[in-house]
Amino acid sequence: MQVPILKQGQYLIASVQAALRDADLINLRDSLTEKVGTYRSRGVIVDVTALDVLDSFACRTLSDIATMIRLRGARTVIVGIQPEVAFSMVQLGLKLEGVATALDLEEGLEYMSRRTKRMDHGQHGK
Repeated sequence: MQVPILKQGQYLIASVQAALRDADLINLRDSLTEKVGTYRSRGVIVDVTALDVLDSFACRTLSDIATMIRLRGARTVIVGIQPEVAFSMVQLGLKLEGVATALDLEEGLEYMSRRTKRMDHGQHGK
């Protein structure tokens, strides 16, 4: 299943609509990393609202996406982690190391706006 990736201004939005196989997650990672350069995007928002589970491979791949995107000069935020998913992740000890999260797409866009303004003013990092 291919994840639709939309360009919204200087951001890319990937909306995961259903559970993804490992190969789909790898394709998403590769596609986002490539499109950041193609569109000269400043940020990537990955919406996982529709997912009812995030396994260890998905968490690791999302962390990899954030790291790779950051190395390309952009930021990543994961939005829409459902309460049950967050609970399960904590119970299983799964983490999204170094990945920003937000409640929903609206908050994700606000986060990106704040981050890119800071980047424009030379406050890179964090």
